[in-house]
Amino acid sequence: MAPHITLQDSFTARKRIAGGIRQTPLVASPSLSALSSANISLKLEHLQITGSFKLRGATNAVLSLTQTQREAGIVAVSTGNHGRGLAYAAAQAGVRCIICMSELVPQNKVDGIKSHGAEVCIIGRSQDEAQHEVDRLVANGMTMLPPFDHKDIIAGQSTLALEMLEQAPDLQTVLVPLSGGGLISGVAMVMKAVNPSIRVIGISMEQGAAMYECLQVGKPILVEEKPTLADSLGGGIGLENAYTFAMTRDLVDEVLLVSEAEIAAAIRHSYWQERQIIEGSGSVGIAALLAGKITDPGICVSLISGQNIDMALHKRLIDGEDVDVAAESQSAGETDA
Repeated sequence: MAPHITLQDSFTARKRIAGGIRQTPLVASPSLSALSSANISLKLEHLQITGSFKLRGATNAVLSLTQTQREAGIVAVSTGNHGRGLAYAAAQAGVRCIICMSELVPQNKVDGIKSHGAEVCIIGRSQDEAQHEVDRLVANGMTMLPPFDHKDIIAGQSTLALEMLEQAPDLQTVLVPLSGGGLISGVAMVMKAVNPSIRVIGISMEQGAAMYECLQVGKPILVEEKPTLADSLGGGIGLENAYTFAMTRDLVDEVLLVSEAEIAAAIRHSYWQERQIIEGSGSVGIAALLAGKITDPGICVSLISGQNIDMALHKRLIDGEDVDVAAESQSAGETDA
C-alpha cells in the first residue's frame, strides 16, 4: 500500500497555508454538462495567486522547514509552475530559492519564476538533467523541495480536495491532471478517505506521459520527455519515487491520455465557452470530456490546474491554428545549435 499520508496531514496543511494561498471558486459548466449529459463543474485553481495549484504544496513545504534549512536555502527542479510557487512562497518567508529547469520549459515560465525573486539555472533538455544540478547544490547544503514526491508537497496539494468536497458535497467523479502525481495523490487520498466511491481519474498527454508508462509496467522507469502543449505535465517520476507512484497506483481509479489536438481543442473551448485562459496541462480534463473519454461522469469536477501559458501561443490556438510544438521545438533546437 501507499506510504502513510493521512487526512489529518491534509487538515494540518490547510491550517498552515491558510494565510498564504487563495481559496478558488468552483463553477458550473453548462456547455460541458450538456455535452456530457452530466453535471460538470470546473475547479478554477488556475486563479491561484501564482497561476497554479503548485503554490499550495510549495507554501506548506516552505513553512515546514527548520530554521537551519531556512538559512541554507532551498532548491528544486521544475517545469515552471512548481518553481513559481516555490519562488513566491520562499520570498514570502525570506528564504533563498534556486530553481533548476530544462531548455524545454517555455520562456514565460522562466520569467515568471524570476519575477518572484528566485535564481534560475537552465540545464539540459530534460528534468532529469536539471536534477543533476539540484543534487550538486544539495550536496553543498541546500534543501531540495521536489515538485511532487514529498510528504509536505502532497499534503499541501491535498487541500484542494477539501475545498472541492465542501463546494460539491455530492461529488461522484473528479478529473485531475496527472504528471509526477503530487496533485492526484493528495486529492485521491482525501477523496477515498471521505468517500471511497468517488471516482478519481488521472489525465495526462500522449506525449511523454511518465506516470502512465510507469503504471503500465508496475514500477518507476525512465520515460523520454517530449515537447507538448501540456508542458507542465512533462518530466519523469524519479526511479527512487517514495510516495506518488504507490499512491497513484493504489488510490486512482483510472488514467487516461489525451492527444495534442484534443488539448488544443480544450484550450479553445475554455476561452470561447468558459471565458477562461488556461494552459495545456490545466485543460486535460476538459479535453477528455470533449473527446467523450469519460464514461458516466455524473456529478463531476474537472480540476483546472494552471493558467501560465505563453500568451502568443494561446492566441494562435484560440484563432484555430494547428500548432505542432514538437516540430517547433526541433526547429528551435537546430537553430540554436
